[in-house]
Parts: sequence; structure tokens; C-alpha cells
Amino acid sequence: MTRKLFVTTALPYANAPFHLGHIMEYIQADIWVRHQRMSGNEVHFVGADDAHGAPIMIAAEKAGITPQEFVAQIAAGRKQYLDGFHIQFDNWHSTDGIENHQLSQDIYRKLKAAGFITSKTIEQFFDPVKNMFLPDRYIKGECPKCGAKDQYGDSCEVCSAVYSPTEVINPYSVLTGAVPVMKSSEHFFFKLSDEKCVEFLRAWALQDNRLQSEVANKCREWLEGEGGLGDWDISRDAPYFGIEIPDQPGKYFYVWLDAPVGYLASLKNYFGKIGRDFDAFMADPTTEQIHFIGKDITYFHTLFWPAMLKFSGYKTPDNVYAHGFVTVSGEKMSKSRGTGISPLRYLDIGMNPEWLRYYFAAKLNAKVEDLDMNPDDFVARVNADLIGKYVNIASRAAGFITKRFDGRLGAEDLDAKELMQTSFAAITEVKEFYEAREFSKALRKIMEVADHANQYVAQKAPWLIAKDPSRDEELHRVCTTALVLFKTLSVMLAPVLPQLTQAVGAWLNCKIDRWDDALVPLQANHQIGEYAHLMQRVDIKIFDQLFDAPVVEAASTPVAAAKISASSAVTPAPRPSPSNGEGEDGGGIEALAPEIKIDDFSKIDLRIAKIVNCEHVEGSDKLLRLTLDVGEGRTRNVFSGIKSAYQPEQLIGKFTVMVANLAPRKMKFGISEGMVLAASAEDEKSNPGLYILEAWPGAEPGMRVR
Repeated sequence: MTRKLFVTTALPYANAPFHLGHIMEYIQADIWVRHQRMSGNEVHFVGADDAHGAPIMIAAEKAGITPQEFVAQIAAGRKQYLDGFHIQFDNWHSTDGIENHQLSQDIYRKLKAAGFITSKTIEQFFDPVKNMFLPDRYIKGECPKCGAKDQYGDSCEVCSAVYSPTEVINPYSVLTGAVPVMKSSEHFFFKLSDEKCVEFLRAWALQDNRLQSEVANKCREWLEGEGGLGDWDISRDAPYFGIEIPDQPGKYFYVWLDAPVGYLASLKNYFGKIGRDFDAFMADPTTEQIHFIGKDITYFHTLFWPAMLKFSGYKTPDNVYAHGFVTVSGEKMSKSRGTGISPLRYLDIGMNPEWLRYYFAAKLNAKVEDLDMNPDDFVARVNADLIGKYVNIASRAAGFITKRFDGRLGAEDLDAKELMQTSFAAITEVKEFYEAREFSKALRKIMEVADHANQYVAQKAPWLIAKDPSRDEELHRVCTTALVLFKTLSVMLAPVLPQLTQAVGAWLNCKIDRWDDALVPLQANHQIGEYAHLMQRVDIKIFDQLFDAPVVEAASTPVAAAKISASSAVTPAPRPSPSNGEGEDGGGIEALAPEIKIDDFSKIDLRIAKIVNCEHVEGSDKLLRLTLDVGEGRTRNVFSGIKSAYQPEQLIGKFTVMVANLAPRKMKFGISEGMVLAASAEDEKSNPGLYILEAWPGAEPGMRVR
């Protein structure tokens, strides 16, 4: 029976280009979708930009453009990534599209009519400098559950706790570094704590294998933990870029309400283009709704999202599949640490996108596990599997068919009958692995078949047979059998290597689009094309270029590029106190260091950093702990020996200069992720002053100092 599938990936936030984690998720979903299409199933694979929220509004304001213009600039860069890695979405939309406004407001009205919306006046953090209520992610502080520092105002990345922003210990505004004040505001809530919701979620999340076991266990913790589920705040106050709440002026939906609705909106937008009935498709009980997401957003997708849909009368997801993060050589991706990989740079330096598709597939499974990308492992897997095993079969047999037999195949080798049957039998097992998202197992099975095929070729040694013209018939059979095996392998690899296998299909003059194509024999006298080299080996040296990104990736967008490439003048900050003993010699200024070349200087990546928080380090007489925003979408922790010159409150909100590509240093008090610049005299007795550098007004976090 043909299945009807509606498949999505998590919506990327429209404030930056795609990173490697996005590409991994899209490749994972794309492989699964291609497998479904090869099985003859109807699949609608859609994505969209998550366009709303305070971060977009603030970024657009800084850039001097509207939020819609800002999002459009980001969206304009999406196609080169998707096309570059052969990711075949049917439609790409935006949560600011008219369909999302209509669907989000419809869901809200139905939830309200069903009694699942309530309102109450709450105390909320307000930034007195920015003059606005602070979204959860613009508040940071210590986790109220485990005490971890620099955690966002809604959840802890260390212990996975979920909490209210007002519970955060020692909170500060990410925007200005100011200590937020409390203000009252009426907010609207979805009654997630309602017993009907809880009862539904217990059944939906914990039964029918709808979720992976790791995710289901986490849902059980949330559902059965102390205090149970709390009502969900779904509103935000103006100013806010989002969808207005019906009949509530100045109130907008919290971005996490309308973002997942963007899945439905993108499908509706697509159906409008192709003339399909969206409502009928979603009402069809045979339609399956499948979401691929990262493990960090399971809370929203396994509690809020299904409950919203259920009690507004919409179809609930059939499966939510979570995956882990991408690490590089065992470390979290970070350009400052030399472990950042730009997907566009990968393509720009000429690395084959299907190397990456194969490598990710070879490591992906159905569990919620992080995927580590290691250059040595990458080279070994691609060269050994794709070149040494798969392509090797074609390269050892194709030339003889072209040169000796005018490009026409012969009969298959009867000695290989058992091998052929084994390869055909493997197709069923490989299909089951693809279906279960056990891609690593699928590729292991495929390479097992490739090993057997290579053993056959090595045993028959066509290069030796070819030396004896009287054995031409045998040579013809052996090379034909090798290419039939190669075709079978190509069909099994098609979901992972779509471009390469299409080239194989064109060369072999056969179809490699459906699973059934693997069983269609290549008849004797079948004409094939002239063989051309299919794929080159990976040279480990190319990774030197991959990790050598000259600027932060955000520079690929017009708005960000203007900011990041701008040189920023710096000047010493005002002295914290009068200096002592300054003489005519300038206070003991030390001699200049030996001359360097411009290439030496260019190795040092200096960036403007905003000091969003500063505090004393317990147990240290010299160090202050700085929390720095360097325009990366996260903050850095830096220990600096400037305690003798500054009090923490003097530095919060200041813009300084830091060495951004200094290797992290493990210290007694924690990890220091860079170094801020400060000036001092050589002779501290003649001038004991210490002066941290401060940028001129107008500088932004992340600007490079040149």
C-alpha cells in the first residue's frame, strides 16, 4: 500500500546562514525521504525559515532595515546550501507568510474556544536600558536547579531543566548587561497542566513507539516529575516581531507557538502552488506527519506541539525523530577553537558534497547520539569505502567492456550465481535499515556486498584474462557480472549519493530511481556508455583549507558582512583611578617588540567583544570572570588578571577587544576562551596602572579589528 507522508525538518532561525548541524539534519531527512520515494510512496518534504521573535527584530533594528527585509536577505542565501548538498525539499517557506498567520490564529481561536487559553498578570523582567520586556533567551544567569552559570532564562543546557526566567539566579540582560527589573503585564497561557492535556500526552508520547526510547524517557520525566507540567506562556508584549494575537492589541504570539505551525504553513503554501487540497490531505487518516529535529528542541516538539494540535482539532504528529549534535574531533564546533566548519566553505574549496553525505550516513543511526566529524576518519571512510570498494568495481571492469566489446554487455557468469542472489537478498535488509533510520547499518551491509564483489573480481582477475584473446568470452562474462553487481550497489546507495548514482544510471543506460530497479537485469548486448572517472579520493591536506575560514560565517549575508568587515578603532578606556608616578618617560614604556610581517599579524583574530557580565572569582586575588558576546550567537567565558584595576560593575556593558582565536585554556577556576587586551607599563612601580581597551561607540560584537 502506498504511504502518504508529510515530512519536515526543524525550522532554522532566520538570523544566520546554515551551519553544519543544519546540513546534517537535512541530509538525514533527505536520505530517508529519497528512500521513501524509491519505495513508491507519496512524500511531501517541506521546510521554512523561523522568522519571528525579538532576536530578528533587534538584529534588523541594528542593521537599519525592517525585520522582513532582514529575513529576506537570510532566506536568499538558503538555496546555495540546499542545492550544494543535494537536499531536495519540495518547498521552502517562511513563518511570516500569510498561511502561518492564518493557521496560528486559527489554532489559537480553537484552543480558546475549547477552554485551553487563560490569562493572568505576571511579573516579568524588563530591561530599563533597552526599555522593553526581555524574552527568555535575552536573560542569562545561574540555573536555579544545578547552579550552572551563563544559562538562558528558559532552560539549562547543562542539566536540561526547564524553568521560568524569574527563577534565574543573578540574572542580567544579554542586550545591555543591565540587571533587569520586574514589571507587571497581562499574559496569555496555554493550559498544558490541564488533566486532559496530561492524559493525552502520556498516551501520545509514551505509547506506540512514536518517539525514540531516549526521548520517551525524557517525556516521562517531564510528565511525572515533581510539580508536573506548568501552563505555557504563549504571549509577548510589543515591541515584538511576530503574529498578533486576535483581539489583543499590543500582544503577539511567542515565537515557539507559531514556529512549528510553520510546518503546516509551508505544506499549505506548497499545495497552493500545485493545486492540492491541504485540508483534505491533513484530514486523511492515512496521512503520516513526520518531524526530524535536534535533541535540544524535544521539549517543544513532544509536549507543546502535539498538545496544541490535539486540542485545536488538527492532526498530531505520527513520529518525532531527534538526533544529536555535530562535534569536530570530539569538540563542540567553534571557529575560535579551530573546530568550526562552514558548509559553504566546504563547497567553495571543492570538497565533494557526496563525501559529506556518505560520511554522515555512515555515522547516523536511530538513536539520539552526537555525531563526531574527524578529518582522519573522514578520509579513511570515503577513500576506503567509496573509492576502494564501490568505485573500484566499475573502474576494474568498465574499460574492458568499452575497448574489447564495443560497450555491449554479455551474459552473466554462472559461477557468480550465488553471489548475485546474495546481493539481491541484501536489498531487503538495506531497505529495512533505511526505513528505521539505521543508515550506518545500511552502509555497512552495502559495503559487505561490495567486499564480496571485489573478492569476485580479484579472484577472476580480468586484467589477467584479457592477456589471452582466446578467453574473451570469459572476460566478457566476468566484466558484465561485475557491472551488474555495481548497478545493484548503486541502487542501494542512491538515497545517500543521488548525483553520483544518477551519473551511474546514465553511463549504464538504466534506471536507478526505484528499489525495484535493482532487480531489473541488464540483458546481454545491452549498450552502455564510455566509462568516466566517477569520484576522486580525499586528500587530507584539503582540511587545512576547510578549517581556515577567514571571517565568521555570518559575513555571507549582506547585512552581517557590512558589520563584520568594518575595521573598528579602539581607544583606552577611562582610567579607573588616577595613576601614580607618571614621569616624562611615559611611565616606563617598554621597547618595541621585534618587527613582524603582515602575515604574522593576520594570524591573530582580534574581535570587538561586549562585556555582558563581570564578577569576582572566588579564591583569586587577581582574576575577574568576564562573560563576553563576540557576535557568535553564544557568550564566552574569559578570566582576566585585571582585578586590581577594575570593579565588575565598571566593565558591564563596555565594548572591548579580545583575541578570539586563542586556544582555550583550562584553569583552576574553569575554561578561559580567549584574552581581552589591556595596556600597562613595563615598569609597574613607575606606573602601576592597567587599562583595558575600549571600542569607540558604534562598534558591534564580532567586528574584526584589522
